[in-house]
Amino acid sequence: MSDNEVPPPTIRSTYQEDIIKILVATDNHIGYLERDPIRGQDSINTFKEILQLAVKHDVDMILLGGDLFHENRPSRDCLYQVMALLREYTFGDKPVQIELLSNPDDGRAEGYSFPAVNYEDPNLNVAIPVFSIHGNHDDPQGAGPEGALGALDVLSVSGLINYMGKFDLPLSSASNPNPVESDSGISIRPVLLRKGQTRLGLYGVGNVKDARMHFELRSNRVRMYMPSDKEDWFNVLVVHQNRVPHPPTPAVPEGLFDDCIDLVVWGHEHDCRIVPEPVAGRPYHITQPGSSVATSLGEGEGLEKHVALLQIHNKEFELKPLPLRTVRPFMLGDVFLAEAAEEEGFDVSDQIAVGKFLRARVNALIDQANQLWDERNAHAVEEGEEELPRMLPLVRLKVDTTNVPAMSNPIRFGQEFTGRIANPRDVLSFHRSKARSAASRTTTYADQPELSIDDPELTTSEKLAKVRVQTLVQEYLAAQELQVLGEAGMNEAIRMFVEKDDGWAIQTHVSNALRALMKGVQENGEVDEDELDDVLVKLKEQHNQDYLEKAKMGKTAKGKGKEKASAPADSDADSMLMEVDGGEEEGSDFDEPAPPPKKKKAAPAKKAAPAKKGRGKKAVASESEEVMKLDDDDDEEDEAPPKVTKRTNRAAVLSQPAKKAPAKKTSTTKGKTSTSGQGTLTFAPSGRSSTRAAATRAKGKMANVVEVDSD
Repeated sequence: MSDNEVPPPTIRSTYQEDIIKILVATDNHIGYLERDPIRGQDSINTFKEILQLAVKHDVDMILLGGDLFHENRPSRDCLYQVMALLREYTFGDKPVQIELLSNPDDGRAEGYSFPAVNYEDPNLNVAIPVFSIHGNHDDPQGAGPEGALGALDVLSVSGLINYMGKFDLPLSSASNPNPVESDSGISIRPVLLRKGQTRLGLYGVGNVKDARMHFELRSNRVRMYMPSDKEDWFNVLVVHQNRVPHPPTPAVPEGLFDDCIDLVVWGHEHDCRIVPEPVAGRPYHITQPGSSVATSLGEGEGLEKHVALLQIHNKEFELKPLPLRTVRPFMLGDVFLAEAAEEEGFDVSDQIAVGKFLRARVNALIDQANQLWDERNAHAVEEGEEELPRMLPLVRLKVDTTNVPAMSNPIRFGQEFTGRIANPRDVLSFHRSKARSAASRTTTYADQPELSIDDPELTTSEKLAKVRVQTLVQEYLAAQELQVLGEAGMNEAIRMFVEKDDGWAIQTHVSNALRALMKGVQENGEVDEDELDDVLVKLKEQHNQDYLEKAKMGKTAKGKGKEKASAPADSDADSMLMEVDGGEEEGSDFDEPAPPPKKKKAAPAKKAAPAKKGRGKKAVASESEEVMKLDDDDDEEDEAPPKVTKRTNRAAVLSQPAKKAPAKKTSTTKGKTSTSGQGTLTFAPSGRSSTRAAATRAKGKMANVVEVDSD
């Protein structure tokens, strides 16, 4: 301890009849990863150890600071195990030494006669009462006849815990856009207890949105009901809020609580800081027990887990950390790969060398975790406790990949450590530094490719005129160096997703590509792990080449007229028509009637031809105009001439018979039903309804859907 450091508070009395002993724990998160075969029982095992510590140290009560459950609706297995453990360790013949002085009916379930505090119920034989508030994970929800309910309400009416800190914010205040004008706030009623000459006031505040709690505290709208001789009471406030800002969520300031508070038990933050910390300018201290199970692999979870043994005598108190032995050891490492490559002398582009280096670092972290477990076991054995079998540790290596072109699959890397660590799937965490040097900003990385529209010599209007979704996607995917999926097929799937609004295009392509890769790997027989990457690369290139050949053959079979029309295209207007035409052909699953050879002269796009004569390339241009007009006002739809049925648009083409008939005859035919094999792709209805009327009805349906979603 340094000279300027203030010693922690202690009690000088040794008279046990006046000392209230409380076991304090927060953030148990029971049910976290309960389906995981390795870590599924970690939270419940540690909660069992906490209850055993309460019995071992003969405490008067247990105080929980929120998030007893990890989910708002815990599974039946979680509820079953928690209720069984509470009944096993908190019920018994031991007399309760703390006397309840406040009204036992405060917080009682409405419509029932049993008291809110379980050891005041003559039908229950409670040995260690448990008091708890709710957190942000197990907060009450719903608006039924009994109001908002949570898992703690179930435990409360079962007589297993004493639920405090639950209150309803008035709806008028919560919905008021200017809450300052509202006269309501947060009211906190205490649980008043006494043991000998020591009097304790428990003030619980369940989790509230941090912005709301911040406002209520700053507006002095938190009302705490206190006895008239409040200076003679030791007052403990239990909260479950952000203590440190987690953008965009704000934090609750530490110095805004009432001066009559002696100790604040802070839940929600997971790093263990049990030693009481004074607050500048305030008379109270803050203790933060932290979580009893690691729910993330961050720095705060790396600290050793404890619960607190709080002893109170009159206005004095002291806190003693009690280590939790059933918590898995957690080791966190950090490495800057570019700097490590210079020190160790390997090439960052050599994935074999990089993998060897990372593997050595992970092995070192595993050895440290096992050594830490052995040291804890040896210390426990010296104190007379039994030795526990070694648990698989949690290991996380954060790898800074700045200036590194590519990295291997972290899941495949973690499979090598199966059976040695508890989290093989997420042992590696790749990230890039936000702050880069000026030299590194000028370098083109795989995730920031240099696109054709990034040319600084182009003006904004020229860039907008040059933008093509298909081109941008192709350039971006080419820079990603895809290891499994082919660029051509992925490009087409994204184009279908964007232009055709096909929500399953990407998923279908990925599933088919993976299935083809697996089939190719199986055809190669047994493949060594070192050769697997090369086999996948060859299969990917082969599938990509096959896809391009199939696309080329399909495009050739669509008709020579369109193929010739799309060849000479240098101007912007012709290139736009080319892409629209090419897009329609590539995304089609049917053959259109071949245009007559005499319309080859209609290649220039700047001269608009009449709609009734439009075929081939001109037909596509008119089709684009038809689709665009769906977004216009209804007045234009009503003023459309009746001869619009003669236009050869997309709907008319789709509804044609399979025979090679001129588009004009098909559009003027009435009362005939399409006999082509693409009946499911027909957009225009059969019968006498015109294509224009079908488009109008489609627009009306689209408008109705939008109106329903907006409501």
